[in-house]
Amino acid sequence: MNASHAVPPFPPSRRRESRRHLPNLARTALACALVAFAADASAQVNGAGQKPYLGWSSFSQQTIEPAFLTQANMLIQSDALASSGLQAHGYTYINLDSGWQGSFDANGRPTPNLATFPDIKAMVDHIHRNGQKAGIYWIPGVEEPAVQANSPILGTSLHIQDILALPHRAGNAFGGPGENPYHYKIDFSRPGAQEYIDSVVALFSSWGFDFIKLDGVTPGSYSDDLSIDNRDDVVAWSKAIARTGRPIWMTISWQVDKDYQDIWIPHSNARRIDDDVECEGRCATLTNWPRIEKRFRDLPGWQDATGPTKGWNDLDSLDIGDGERDGLTLEEKRSAVTLWAMANAPMYLGGDLTKLDPAGKALATNDEVIAVNQSGRPAKQALGGDLPVWVSDLGNGRYYVALFNMNATKAVVELPWKTIGVTGAKRTRDLWRHREQGPSLGSYRTELPAHGTQLLLVDALPGQVPPEPSTSYEAESASLSGNAAPASCSGCSGTTKVGGLGLGAENAVSVDNVYAPRDGTYLMQIDSLTLGLRSYLYQVNDGPLLTFNSGGGSFQLPSSSTVPVCLRRGYNRIRFGNAASYPPDLDRIVVRGRGDAALPASATYEAEAAQRGGSVTAGFSNYFSGLAKAGNVGGGIANDVVFPAVTVPVSGKYQLEIDYATNGPRSLYLTVNGSAPTKLDLDGSSFDDPVAKVLDVSLKAGANTIRLGNPDAPAPDLDRIVVAPQVLPAWLGASARNCR
Repeated sequence: MNASHAVPPFPPSRRRESRRHLPNLARTALACALVAFAADASAQVNGAGQKPYLGWSSFSQQTIEPAFLTQANMLIQSDALASSGLQAHGYTYINLDSGWQGSFDANGRPTPNLATFPDIKAMVDHIHRNGQKAGIYWIPGVEEPAVQANSPILGTSLHIQDILALPHRAGNAFGGPGENPYHYKIDFSRPGAQEYIDSVVALFSSWGFDFIKLDGVTPGSYSDDLSIDNRDDVVAWSKAIARTGRPIWMTISWQVDKDYQDIWIPHSNARRIDDDVECEGRCATLTNWPRIEKRFRDLPGWQDATGPTKGWNDLDSLDIGDGERDGLTLEEKRSAVTLWAMANAPMYLGGDLTKLDPAGKALATNDEVIAVNQSGRPAKQALGGDLPVWVSDLGNGRYYVALFNMNATKAVVELPWKTIGVTGAKRTRDLWRHREQGPSLGSYRTELPAHGTQLLLVDALPGQVPPEPSTSYEAESASLSGNAAPASCSGCSGTTKVGGLGLGAENAVSVDNVYAPRDGTYLMQIDSLTLGLRSYLYQVNDGPLLTFNSGGGSFQLPSSSTVPVCLRRGYNRIRFGNAASYPPDLDRIVVRGRGDAALPASATYEAEAAQRGGSVTAGFSNYFSGLAKAGNVGGGIANDVVFPAVTVPVSGKYQLEIDYATNGPRSLYLTVNGSAPTKLDLDGSSFDDPVAKVLDVSLKAGANTIRLGNPDAPAPDLDRIVVAPQVLPAWLGASARNCR
């Protein structure tokens, strides 16, 4: 995103209803017209993008150092990339983001701010002499100064105002309303429009740039309809790149709408599928864990739209090299790099390369992990939830397998090999630790630290896994209540979905006939639809509320994720909703297995769904589990949050994770089963993003009551608690959570 034009996301209420789309025939005709240029192109457009690139981008550092973007600093970063050793591992791109431009030339083309970029071509030449490639940032449309100057378009008798859409309107997501949007829309049916874009790209090419980031592209960029519509801009920029005769990578940004991948894929090398990873002043560091975790939630919806012939899913910068300033622990950084690698996402560092710390450098230069990123085999999610598993099938019985822990508690993770379609492993290799681990039969078990990961290369044993029984249940055929209602959905099973869920306990869909042949743990595939983050709180029979945190890029193309679910013999009811916030639309669920799937030992309890006393409120909060939090906690004896049924199988010590949010120090009192309160002195830099506190507590077998509050002063907002066994009992199976 452009720092100077950054805007907050639309609240989910702006995106709740199913959006209107062009009729299929009209969209097909439009797509055919727009992709005519690409018909003769190679599998990757623009002569670039055969593999995801590695490099560096200026934007992260710009968010904490506004004056950072200068020619002098870019030369320093280029030299640092060469001398750091990163370049020897494939990191070659030096990309300028927003802020380099100062004016417009006589033909209405952007030119550098000469005070900060006195000779931009000399800068690019320096980058090239270092054996690197240079990237530049721009946006669709035409900015106000060029419109007012009404400059002649190079090589034509036309002028800038001859190519503007009438009536005047916004030309990208940064444009304002009305006739004077500052960023003006181009009408590409007008003579001179393509020639203008040709002239801009030719200028960038004459300076030597090898990469263009086109930002503020819609549908996307928080404008998820056709009111602006930059599809024709993307096609025009791609045509202009082809006409330079030079291989120039083009990335379109940000959080683009997947419904229009018929344009994005043939005309760009990568799509930013998320918003900015940086905090941009909303926390005290470059980024933080909730902004990394968001990528885990959005990526399943895009996992089928990437690869050597389609281009790459861009997850934004990797802020892993600036020590504590990154806002991530070492394990969180390792998990981020693992996800980027498994996704085959472009891996470009943020921060200041002159201050690259040894731990960050070691993460970025692990050649076995880089090989995962460069494999051309983007992974697919095999399991979702708090212990997700991603798998890349390399062919010939070889796989990359990544296991993750989304919780701040330590976890013992069990992966039955049949979950990923193999009978076992004759070889497993830990790619982060460069360690051979030998064969593994039946299930693979490992210990993961807080927000940690393990990345494996697996050689599978020969043999096929017998197909497991499965049953599909359509949401529109289930019991609907409140505002829940069927809606058309072109990409859904049965072309219908259920929307209108959430924002009230009554707005729900209940699948009442989920059959299980025996008591046990099954796998439930949830096909849901959303743009951005949303969450279900779902309930199996009369059990506790469970959380399914999701994301996505479309209300017409479902995203699939699979979680373990406890079912009893016979017919079961599974109810989906979210009383306090926004769940996705629901297409269907598919339940499969024989009741022997692995069940994580931890349990999550949402604060917004707990008992809230006094003034405590529950409501939407974007980066929080359940897409909601409990606020106004503390400041009175009644203003508590009570979790009345925290259930564990055996008495003993457990890990308790408390996810909270505060801007500055606040205290929280913890009471377990009526015991004397324990004071927790907590701190944080934002009410927008949760932070985790983990401590040990003693719990009794069965139900426990946990109370959080502060009778004397305001307490932090509360997201959720997670209860998990100690690691050793989990290894021994003594604290396993059983289906109930």
